[in-house]
Amino acid sequence: MKIAIKRIIEMGLITIGCLLAMAVAAIAKDDRKSAPDDRDVTPIAIAKIGSFYVGGRKFTYQGQTTIVDQMYVEYMIPAKITSPYPIVMMHGTFQNGGVYLGTPDGREGWAQYFLSRGYPVYLTDTVARGRSPYNVAVDGPLENVTVDMIQHRFSAVERFNLYPQAHLHNQWPGAGVPGDPVFEQFWMSQSPSMISDNPDIDPANRADGVALLRRIGPAILLTHSRSGDFGWEIADDAPNLVKAIISIEPWGPPCYRAIVEHLDQIYDTGAAKMTRGLVEAPFCLTVDRLTYDPPVKDLADLDPTREEKAQAPDLVRCWFPRSPHRLPHLVGIPEAIVAGEASFHSGFDHCTSEYLTRAGVANDLILLGDHGIHGNTHLMMIEKNNLQIGGLIADWISQHVQ
Repeated sequence: MKIAIKRIIEMGLITIGCLLAMAVAAIAKDDRKSAPDDRDVTPIAIAKIGSFYVGGRKFTYQGQTTIVDQMYVEYMIPAKITSPYPIVMMHGTFQNGGVYLGTPDGREGWAQYFLSRGYPVYLTDTVARGRSPYNVAVDGPLENVTVDMIQHRFSAVERFNLYPQAHLHNQWPGAGVPGDPVFEQFWMSQSPSMISDNPDIDPANRADGVALLRRIGPAILLTHSRSGDFGWEIADDAPNLVKAIISIEPWGPPCYRAIVEHLDQIYDTGAAKMTRGLVEAPFCLTVDRLTYDPPVKDLADLDPTREEKAQAPDLVRCWFPRSPHRLPHLVGIPEAIVAGEASFHSGFDHCTSEYLTRAGVANDLILLGDHGIHGNTHLMMIEKNNLQIGGLIADWISQHVQ
């Protein structure tokens, strides 16, 4: 009798345990459904991951020596490499390499996408940003992103009347305003940045970029916004190591550059509030030196003049050198410029494309709207259709890089 009772109790405990296990599994399953980090995840076979630093220099201040201007690099190598070259991803102002690792609502980023396509991927934190150490004595003051900047430039551009294409925006993954969990996640990811027009940013990043390519070999550069300069500067110094440049809305337009809050100055409308003056780019395409033919020392040598009339409605009037100047080190490197339909760049990235063409550099201006990809703004790599855009970029690479 005691044995029977014991067995009944044991069976009861087993049953209760099974029920509890089933309940826990059900809860875990529900959690997986609701947890953004587990959505749309594609298994990827990775052979190796790691990180290292490149570049840098020794600096002595107040009797102590340290290393400054180094660049942090994170890499992921797929088990099956199908691309002839790795892809190096460089971020824009306020970002860090994490912008390519995922989206603020938990979807896959471009790093995973290109890994799945067989590309070794290298992600950089540019100088004094993210895991690349900042030194106040060398790098100077930092600028923090504000809530207004995030909404005006990235998350809620359709709510403001700062440029003609803003109303087309519909791809931000969330409400795009403070209090929304996706917005808060994105806000937390932002890094203090050296002031955008600080000319010291460029020499350090171009030197570190060249050091990276000398370590890993020839590669494809994918740049965004402020790092657009770095791609061209790296290629100017090491053209044999750059197999293609994909410029995602590079800082522009050439010669006199725009910031969202003063677009009135380049659209000639007076509709937006000016908060900072237009930024001069001493080498028109870049802040730091480029090899021109004839040689150029500064903006005065290029003597840029402005178009009398915009090329189409809702486009700005471009600045071009008064006389032809070639960029011989960039000639022959496949180049694509990618612009979102609803971005503040949509009004002037054609200027950058034509500038390169006039300098002898063949390039493709990829306007996402023309390819049926609609509603994107400046941070297209984290918007709802980011993988569709990644596919378009990968297709361009397969057609232009051998």
